[in-house]
Amino acid sequence: MRAIHSLLETPKEETLEIITKKYSVKYDTETNTIYWQGVIRLEGFKEYEPITQLLEKVATLEPLRMTLNIRKLKALNSSGISVLGRFLFNLENKTTIPSMVMQSSKNIIWQKKWAKNFQLLLPTLQFEWE
Repeated sequence: MRAIHSLLETPKEETLEIITKKYSVKYDTETNTIYWQGVIRLEGFKEYEPITQLLEKVATLEPLRMTLNIRKLKALNSSGISVLGRFLFNLENKTTIPSMVMQSSKNIIWQKKWAKNFQLLLPTLQFEWE
């Protein structure tokens, strides 16, 4: 499946997004929020490379507060969870991003299950449950 990847630069705003028929990952520069939605079941780390690059690009912007909104992410396979976990773990070494929030849904079982594991990788991670 081919994904549409765009990096549009304007004087005031930069937009990062990945959009496919099954999922999307979009960065909102105004709120410093990465919105995830749909079902992501890619095969291995190589297929997750565009998402990894998007996450790393956002981290280089060094916002004071970054939010990961996964409330509409219905499914994420083990490779995707590893990518997200590695991103959170690497953020622990980035002291320039002092606040990380994960907006999650109590109605999506995998999010409840993995919350504690994500917090072990980034102890300062805060959760906002819906």
